[in-house]
Amino acid sequence: MGFSARGRWGGSESNPLIGRLREILQELDIETGDFEHPDVSLKHETEWCLSAFLSGLLIWENVGDGPEDDEVKPARHMKGVSRQKVLELWLKLAAGDIAAVEAEPWLPGSH
Repeated sequence: MGFSARGRWGGSESNPLIGRLREILQELDIETGDFEHPDVSLKHETEWCLSAFLSGLLIWENVGDGPEDDEVKPARHMKGVSRQKVLELWLKLAAGDIAAVEAEPWLPGSH
């Protein structure tokens, strides 16, 4: 199974190693006045995506452009998520363990 990670200033990388995922997460800690690029993300080939923000917000959603499916849930979120927890969830998603990510205490909506 494949996945891709997107850094804060764009550019997507296919199947990066864990060290590179840590570097991408660290981009959130770089001070900048650039509010156009507030997040980093990991997207599985199933189109499930985890987007992490500087504030600790983590959004879980399916970003696919496919037809509406009753089983696809709307975006959900958690607040105050540590970088370590994001990395753990990214690794589960990268491995295709959607059920493990889904089992987290998500709140409705994207904020």
